[in-house]
Amino acid sequence: MGWLHRVQSECYRVEAEVTVRNIVDTNRFVRQLISETTNRRHRFLLKAYDRHRSLEMAGRYQELFAPDMMVPEPVYHLAAHGVQVRLEGRDMVESMYRSWAESNETVFYVEKETIAVSDDFVSSVSLGYHQISGRSLRETKIVSYLPKFASRYLLNVALNTRRTGNGDAGPMYLYKNTFYMIWRYDDLGRLIGESVWEPEPGAAEILKLDRREVVTVVEAAQLLAPLIEPLPPYDDFVREHSTSFARVV
Repeated sequence: MGWLHRVQSECYRVEAEVTVRNIVDTNRFVRQLISETTNRRHRFLLKAYDRHRSLEMAGRYQELFAPDMMVPEPVYHLAAHGVQVRLEGRDMVESMYRSWAESNETVFYVEKETIAVSDDFVSSVSLGYHQISGRSLRETKIVSYLPKFASRYLLNVALNTRRTGNGDAGPMYLYKNTFYMIWRYDDLGRLIGESVWEPEPGAAEILKLDRREVVTVVEAAQLLAPLIEPLPPYDDFVREHSTSFARVV
């Protein structure tokens, strides 16, 4: 006997296509869904999702940890680019974002995306293009062959090495594949954590970029600045869930 937490929620989806590698249009699907969503809590979560992704691409990772956007100790589960890792706590998550920003790896594009929103999460299935360095490809290739305890240690070493500015990131690549994501939120609409994975890692396509094709974090920040809006006020009405409890025998 136990208790099952059931959440009554609407589920909205939108599919479309955008010009590949147009960073300004990466969140086009999210914004279209916001315009079609009437549930106020769902709209708030979608706006938070939109703002987070834009800040991330712009390299403004410090703002992701604002008290109204993320819980103090988030947990990320990543199974992408050939590696599986769990990042626990702000220090590890912030180190990841910092390393990406310093090596122009926060830039990504979405060619096709399906998004769903409920009271407690936003989920996405997308055909995405992630700008990634040769160094990251080397590191993740090595980590994928190690046991979990060793891979986590090596990840910490890699993040600390990047923090001190040691090592060359090498050439840049465009990593293309289908990605699944689930972002969970608490009662205050703050991000609890992300789960990101590739259902078919072997289907990934990797294209080496010419130096002129690389979008820097500085360029991304300039392009995205007009689109980054503050979160709307979060009031008690938005906090309310359509929630019921059912007893399970």
